Amino acid sequence: MPKDGASPQQGSLVRAGAPAPQGSLFGEILDWMLAPLLLIWPISVALTWLVAQGIASRPYDRELGEMARSLGLQVAAESAPAKSKDRYALAPEAAALLRADASDTVFYQVLGLRGELLSGDATLPVPSEDAPVVPWELHFRDDEVGTDAVRVAYLWISPEGQAGSTKTMLVQVAETLGKRARLTNEIIKGVILPQFVILPLAVLLVWLALARGISPLNELQRRIRSREASDLSPIDEQRVPDEVAPLVQAINDLLARLDSSMSRQKHFLADAAHQLKTPLAGLRTQAELIQREIDAGRASPEELKRSLAQIARASERAAHMVNQLLAMARAEDAEQAMKREPVDLASIAIDTVRDFVPRALERRIDLGYDGVVPDDSRLRVNGQAVLLGELIRNLVDNALLYTPAGGLVTVRVVEDPFGQVVVLQVEDTGPGIAPAEREKVFEPFYRSLGSGVEGSGLGLAIVREIVQQHEAELTLDDTRVRRAAGGESPDGQGPGARFTIRFPAQAPAMSSPAS
Repeated sequence: MPKDGASPQQGSLVRAGAPAPQGSLFGEILDWMLAPLLLIWPISVALTWLVAQGIASRPYDRELGEMARSLGLQVAAESAPAKSKDRYALAPEAAALLRADASDTVFYQVLGLRGELLSGDATLPVPSEDAPVVPWELHFRDDEVGTDAVRVAYLWISPEGQAGSTKTMLVQVAETLGKRARLTNEIIKGVILPQFVILPLAVLLVWLALARGISPLNELQRRIRSREASDLSPIDEQRVPDEVAPLVQAINDLLARLDSSMSRQKHFLADAAHQLKTPLAGLRTQAELIQREIDAGRASPEELKRSLAQIARASERAAHMVNQLLAMARAEDAEQAMKREPVDLASIAIDTVRDFVPRALERRIDLGYDGVVPDDSRLRVNGQAVLLGELIRNLVDNALLYTPAGGLVTVRVVEDPFGQVVVLQVEDTGPGIAPAEREKVFEPFYRSLGSGVEGSGLGLAIVREIVQQHEAELTLDDTRVRRAAGGESPDGQGPGARFTIRFPAQAPAMSSPAS
């Protein structure tokens, strides 16, 4: 039974719409090579038949034309005005000569000056009325006598002694097509029969040539299959055909990217294991210490409280590290990042600031939001609300970690109408970040030396990943201008750090005109 209310017809439609599996490349190339050959072969047979028919007709047309011309000369001589004949009769010997062909039937016809039948077969058709009448010019046509197809040779003649007359006589000789058909068939057999031997031989040679030509692909497949799973070294491009070289280059590029990605993942996992090992080791040490103190009867309530507080801090650091690792995994999820929608950046910033207010009060830091109000269509960006919230959260968390008591942390969301971007800024009055370290701080697990601040080292790496996923621009500079010497701000406070992110603005929806 189909689940979720899906009908069998719907399931069949889904299967029918699926792409067909790719077949054998060898078979596909062979099909494309043999299909034109098999298509051209019947065309070749038809053209051969037409050519053979013309070749077979040519000698018989010459013979038929000579018969018509000879008969015309005899008619012209017998039609002299000195003779008292008004009707021509072919001699029995001449008639017997025309009928002497045992293979085909020969017809003849002689028409007088007025178109009357003088001699021959009355059933032989006459030429069409629009046929040109040129004395002694030989013509040929295809016609029929009864049910027999015939080839006709005819000419118009002028009788002797009537050179100035415009009247002409018609002489026609026709012959059935038996000899021509037999000769045509013989020519076709002589041409086509060898093709029945040549065609299978050509197919065999094509198959062998294709098998030989595709053998480098089989060798490449064998070399790839024989590799170890951990071998991501590039494939040798010198041992492949030129046509396959672009494919091998693409595979090598993919292998290089996979190698780089796996190296980063191994480095990331190694750093993560090292970072998690410290708080977990602290938890174990404190637990074992408390257990020994209790067994020895020396554990006082104050010591237990101190140990439990240290365990709580270690577990908090471990939990924070795990949460940061999960956030890093979410930020690197490209498929999730593709699911975007218009997001109100100001609203997310205000909610994040509100969540960090208790922590800021505990550390005596002035945390505030400075920018436009939420629900402003000009401040919408196309992105993932969860990832953008994680970005602002990590920036605020980083600012609170490094800002001393009495300092100031400001989150700002403003519009840049000229650049068509939405600007997010998080700035503090802490010690700032030296220009030499501004690229390194975005690497995973990197922390500035001498800061004395405990952290996972993943916050800014997560920020950079989310910025890249949203095709935004990230810059880092000082909140205040440093002195030329000493590296301090003019008022004695730290120069601070200001993170500026420029998101492409979401185009506001066009309002419908008032009715």
